[in-house]
Amino acid sequence: MPPMISSCPHRDHRVFLVESKHKMEGTVFTPALEGIKLVKSEQEEILTEPFLDVCKHILPVIDKFGAAMALVKSDIGGNISRLETKYSSNPTRFNYLYSLVQVEVETKTAKASSSCANGLLWLTRAMDFLVALFQNLIEHEDWSMSQACTDSYNKTLKKWHGWLASSSFSVAMKLAPDRKKFMEVIQGTSSGDVIADIGKFCTAFSPFLEENHKFLARLGLDDMKAS
Repeated sequence: MPPMISSCPHRDHRVFLVESKHKMEGTVFTPALEGIKLVKSEQEEILTEPFLDVCKHILPVIDKFGAAMALVKSDIGGNISRLETKYSSNPTRFNYLYSLVQVEVETKTAKASSSCANGLLWLTRAMDFLVALFQNLIEHEDWSMSQACTDSYNKTLKKWHGWLASSSFSVAMKLAPDRKKFMEVIQGTSSGDVIADIGKFCTAFSPFLEENHKFLARLGLDDMKAS
């Protein structure tokens, strides 16, 4: 009778070790860092799908903030979906990120609240906020999570928010998690250096956000506000 699989514990143990090692490689930021390498075309133009994929890769990090970031996650997810829907309607035509906006400029629909221009603007602003928050976490080790969040909000989103949006954010920040516990959660069982990866992400992703702002500003689309 041939031996049963369970009679080979060493084989199972080796498979388990390989799988466990694979699961622990890198950090929660690794997918985004890998994705960043694909964002620019050979002509140095931002590609739609890879850019949106990087933004999506940050959603699991936002999840770790819990209820404090529910509004931010919803906003980012909604704007990604808006841009993806337009991209999917004609991937060849909208291969480059800014083509989504240029077609709206031509049809004079770019300033509509449901436009891709508006979606790209608010997605970029939300990512500005996250980058500023990540930078605060690695540069100001003595700050509480609430302090780090409030400072990054004041630097990025606050001037574009009206009373309602600002009030909602202030309430959400009271739900910010304990900083030490948050850092432990995003480190998880990873063998990678999450602090180093946060720094790498901020350095590598910020130029795309700056490029977005410059593009939108040239078209007079960088100053839309929320209520």
